[in-house]
Amino acid sequence: MSHAREAVALAPPGLSGRTIPVRDLSRRVTDAMFALLSSHFAGAHRAVFEADLAEKNAVILLEDTDEVLRGFSTLLVYETLASGRPVTVVYSGDTIVERAWWGRPALPKTWIHSVRQLAPAGGGDLYWLLLTSGYRTYRFLPVFFRSFYPRYDAASVDAGTMLDAIAHERFGPRYDARSGLVRFERPYVLADDLLDVPHGKSADAHVQFFLERNPGFIAGDELACLTRIHDDNLTAAGRRMASGA
Repeated sequence: MSHAREAVALAPPGLSGRTIPVRDLSRRVTDAMFALLSSHFAGAHRAVFEADLAEKNAVILLEDTDEVLRGFSTLLVYETLASGRPVTVVYSGDTIVERAWWGRPALPKTWIHSVRQLAPAGGGDLYWLLLTSGYRTYRFLPVFFRSFYPRYDAASVDAGTMLDAIAHERFGPRYDARSGLVRFERPYVLADDLLDVPHGKSADAHVQFFLERNPGFIAGDELACLTRIHDDNLTAAGRRMASGA
């Protein structure tokens, strides 16, 4: 994913999220999405953005009370046998929240509610495949999920094997299993004001781990991550988001 992204001003209240099929996006909304992307990443290309969007099948839109777009997250939901058994994967693509709206619950609430509805009817497993070039996005995992891979305080061989299989299938040679990184030919590079890691944040064990595992984040390298989407894998914060509280 690329990439939920310090607030420069207090934002007015009122941010809501909705999920729609990519095919229902208007040109106006698509233009607003690319404008947001360009304000957070250096070197964003419209053609690359549109090609990536065309591969997705849903998008979460975050809008204020005036229906102005303040953030979005694209999603690809698909089934795969890459790991040797059938699973459903939710792959997060571009994910942006305007700086002034950071910290609002609209994105995690809408995201968790939406993907929980995607759980296979027969009770099969549902996984989130996340790529992140920023510690802020990586922090979504420990905040909302109890178990995920990779992480500093747990090493699951099974989870690593599953991630390798799914990432190899999805990204081919762009995925390096040894480092767990995906390197794109035209990576999105965080804007200069988003590259610095505040001292207080760098002391966080999860942030330290992300920076150690992905030192090339400043050049747009993406760390591949995987977590199971299930009620019993949600933290207390995740359960609050799922309940809409």
